[in-house]
Amino acid sequence: MGLNVTRSVLPTWLARLMCGTAVLCLAGGISFPAVAQTKDALAGNFKTNPNAQMLLESDELVYDINAKTISAVGGVQIDYDGNRLVARQVTYDQKTGRLKAQGKVEIVEKDGNRIYAENLDVTDDFKEGFVNTLRVEAADNTRFAAESAERIGGELTTFNNGIYTACEPCRDKPGKAPLWQVRAQKIIWNGKKKTIRFERGRFELFGMPLAFMPAFEIADPTVKRKSGFLMPSYKYESDLGYGVSVPYFWALAPNYDLTLTGTGYTTQGFLAEAEWRHRLENGEYSINVAGISQRKPDEFNAVEDQEDRNNTARGLVGSKGKFNINPRWTFGWDVMVQSDKAFAYRYGIENYSDYNKTDQIYLTGLHDRNYFDLRFYKFHVQEGWSDSNASSSEPKQPWVLPSLDYAYIPTQPLAGGELNFNLNVQALSRDKVDANAGYTGLPRSGYLAGIKGNDGRITGEVEWKRTFISDSGLVLTPILALRGDGMYVDSDSPGVNRDQAFRGMATAGLEAKYPILFTAANSTHVLEPTAQLFIRNNESYAGKLPNEDAQSFVFDASSLFERDKFSGYDRVEGGTRANLGIRYSGTFNNGVSLNGIAGQSFQLGGLNSFATDDFVNAGAESGLESARSDYVAMIGANYGAYNVTTGGRFDKDTFEVRRAEVAATAAGKYGTLFTKYAFIDAQPTYGFPEDRHEVTVGGSLKVTPNWRVLGSGTYDIIHDTLVKQTAALAYDDECFTYQMYYTEQRPITSTGTAGDKTTTFGFNISFRTLWEFGKPVNIGGI
Repeated sequence: MGLNVTRSVLPTWLARLMCGTAVLCLAGGISFPAVAQTKDALAGNFKTNPNAQMLLESDELVYDINAKTISAVGGVQIDYDGNRLVARQVTYDQKTGRLKAQGKVEIVEKDGNRIYAENLDVTDDFKEGFVNTLRVEAADNTRFAAESAERIGGELTTFNNGIYTACEPCRDKPGKAPLWQVRAQKIIWNGKKKTIRFERGRFELFGMPLAFMPAFEIADPTVKRKSGFLMPSYKYESDLGYGVSVPYFWALAPNYDLTLTGTGYTTQGFLAEAEWRHRLENGEYSINVAGISQRKPDEFNAVEDQEDRNNTARGLVGSKGKFNINPRWTFGWDVMVQSDKAFAYRYGIENYSDYNKTDQIYLTGLHDRNYFDLRFYKFHVQEGWSDSNASSSEPKQPWVLPSLDYAYIPTQPLAGGELNFNLNVQALSRDKVDANAGYTGLPRSGYLAGIKGNDGRITGEVEWKRTFISDSGLVLTPILALRGDGMYVDSDSPGVNRDQAFRGMATAGLEAKYPILFTAANSTHVLEPTAQLFIRNNESYAGKLPNEDAQSFVFDASSLFERDKFSGYDRVEGGTRANLGIRYSGTFNNGVSLNGIAGQSFQLGGLNSFATDDFVNAGAESGLESARSDYVAMIGANYGAYNVTTGGRFDKDTFEVRRAEVAATAAGKYGTLFTKYAFIDAQPTYGFPEDRHEVTVGGSLKVTPNWRVLGSGTYDIIHDTLVKQTAALAYDDECFTYQMYYTEQRPITSTGTAGDKTTTFGFNISFRTLWEFGKPVNIGGI
């Protein structure tokens, strides 16, 4: 028979049974992490809706007045608030106050967890109970089993002869041992202390005991945070020696904690680290402190590692934070102060070990069509050279105080067109002149990347454009733009001869496009001839002002139709210029798609901004420095998981290749493959007297469904040198990953010869939800 009644009508023992069995069996996301600091959760907090309806289905419902029992017998199924219990018989004994479920008991929770048992016997207050042949399959694909489980005093639950694993059972042989599992004679869950203790346990791999663990304890995952030791890690670095790191996580409160880490190095001694984290209602911040007194600084190289060698007491204080002032505004920071400029990089201090590190404080706002971004920057180069060395880059890095970007697009059109406002403010200060800008080789005489002293700029720009489409399909877009730059310079660097300046730029432009559609039996093609004309005044003070943010400049098909091809605000394109080209796109019924751009640019009048030398020679040898530019083109093809893209720049007179790139990727049933080729013509102005040819090939091959072989190599064609090669063997499945890798590097020095070879071996082993050792390697993005 079937009964569909509310909880207030049906005896409360049924509702209690649904809640209580979950508590007893630790149902609901059962996973046993091996660390104290975890985001996983066990099932201690089983919640239901008290107003939900309950559905009871069984062959019969028996009331035994004499024995004072109520039983649901035969094909029992109870559904309550998305949870389900199935058994052959469920009985409530009013005299003893015990609930019993018998015969293939199964509980399915609404979050996907499944609990199986042969028999279940608990008191109605669930402080005492016993269950036979327990098995749990959690929604996160972890599994737990025990011969029996017993609950005592409402706090301790003991699982006898328990097994835990995150591996799926073998489909062909369900009785076969999983790849790994933890087997323990007793597993004791302490609900009051929130701990799980394994007694007389062992770790098994492929069914064979690998490690015996007399007793170990982990945090109860019903709580996300609990004080305790985290998994140790192991390190090796030739100048530091072998190192072992042992972290301790201290959960001081639900919203703040402290992690203390001690690392002992065989060569350099003891490194102490501390991380404080604090989460508030509108954001969070962290503070990191680290320090060491080096025992053997003389072990470092006297030439390349001067900072490491010259300092004994070394340390760092760093902080990161981000706060939401309101839904529109965000404030944050990422800053560090260290005893010397190489400490964090050398010792791999987490979050601060990048070779190029940027300190910043920022305020951002975003609302509707408005954008505001204010930032203060300090750039670090964590290098080994001392500041007195001419090769040192750190003291040449500027302070940016501040950098401001503001953009506004009115919601209402003006004269039927779109109006855009942009504002940029930049102020820099540098202690030393930067005369090499990080380029390899020797720059030409007089070359400066950044001036010593102070300089600043404020830029305001407004643009209006509107699109008209004729009956014949011609698309015309007139463009009007007005820009003004106010600049100041306070420097005694060579070549700087201006204190204040104002630069104005007025632009009148027109873009014309005429899309032509071609259709065939199995394909569709669109050709779009495009022409642009921009009439502007000359760039004022061209090449005579510092250039800090427009140094990175490459002329290719992607920048052909840009109104201003410079990458930043410090330079502005002037004169009258025309851009001519054609866009193409095609689709085929078999899934292939094509797209491409080709064209050329012409300086029709006025001063060519790309032909003027500035502090970094931006524009030199770019292909735009003459009245008629080089040709640029690119084409790409895509077919499912197969992609090919190629593009280049070709000499305007000889059509000789000046720059070319090819990239291809493929992915299939048996693996992946990628290849990259790059060619850049010689650029003596930037310190590259030779052509640069480089090709990279890499991929992975599936040997079996779980085993892969990976590899990649980068070959310098000009110097006939394999500059980098990596090989790896990897295994991965739902519960275990393994990777062993080998890397060899041989960089090309500024003299054009191969440098010293560096070889690295490494491995990574990860047991999902349990432990991870080593560090994985990325093989060319695979």
